[in-house]
Amino acid sequence: MRRRSLLALGAGAVLAAPGVLRGQPLRPILIAALSPDPTEFFPEYLAVPFRQTMQAGGWAEDRDYTLRAVSTGGSNAGLPEAARQLIAQQPAVFLAFGDGAIRAAQAVTSSIPIAAIADDMVGSGLVASLARPGGNTTGVSILASELDAKRLAILHELAPQAVRLGALADPTTVSTRDALEQVARRLGVELVYTTADNAARVPAAIQEMTAAGISGLDLCASPILYSARAAIFDVVAALQLPAIYQLPEAADEGGLAAYGTRFTQIYRLLADQVVRILKGAQPADLPVQQPTKFELVINLKTATALGLTVPQSLLARADEVIE
Repeated sequence: MRRRSLLALGAGAVLAAPGVLRGQPLRPILIAALSPDPTEFFPEYLAVPFRQTMQAGGWAEDRDYTLRAVSTGGSNAGLPEAARQLIAQQPAVFLAFGDGAIRAAQAVTSSIPIAAIADDMVGSGLVASLARPGGNTTGVSILASELDAKRLAILHELAPQAVRLGALADPTTVSTRDALEQVARRLGVELVYTTADNAARVPAAIQEMTAAGISGLDLCASPILYSARAAIFDVVAALQLPAIYQLPEAADEGGLAAYGTRFTQIYRLLADQVVRILKGAQPADLPVQQPTKFELVINLKTATALGLTVPQSLLARADEVIE
């Protein structure tokens, strides 16, 4: 949210213990947030929909809540300690971004509500089911298992002569390898599957797949891979390698193509879950939400730089074409 809220608690903030939420909580309460993403994962364009949804539910930033957001520099390694430190501050709600952050929070608390964003909350074993999550965790599940495979099919349209296509995944998230292998077989291509569990490893992993002969790259769902997108843009440009990304924002920023849900929608869904929790809903009984709108974005500027001709059939299906 606003930078002062990200870096420290507001002066004189009164923290409400989770049990207070069942009655009338003291305000402002603390909302803690944890992500491995080294970039600012609450930039203004995401703070706006989150803040608006919270305010519509009766919770204004600074007046009713403050946000303490922490990242761990593009690695999952620091998440357990960061979660312990944040939980020690007794937040009213804990926001967790990605499987690693969710598991770290769950390991520290079974009572403080966790509102999370994950690629596949059920597939990763983070909740019991979408309808009845159980435990203290609910949030937004973004259909990674289905979308990673769909992105591979779109990538094949961008590189129809490919013999091998690459998929780069975060091994700490739910594996979509089986789904990707099925699509690769249907397309008649070989899948080269590689993992990177931190942002620093990503460029080398892409180089390894290129050496193995891939003609296109599918960046699988992962907060770490998304956080490394600037480095990925540079590497794939140097290698003249077509790549498709998880979130439409990546294509807006220079990626060739992306298919998925915009962060703005995801953050509105997350804020809605937080409001419900603050009004007394139990995470165990609060259904996990899933996005309903997906966008295909093609960046023709990047295609031109790669010397790539995007098929008209694909352009006709795109929700946005950047020229």
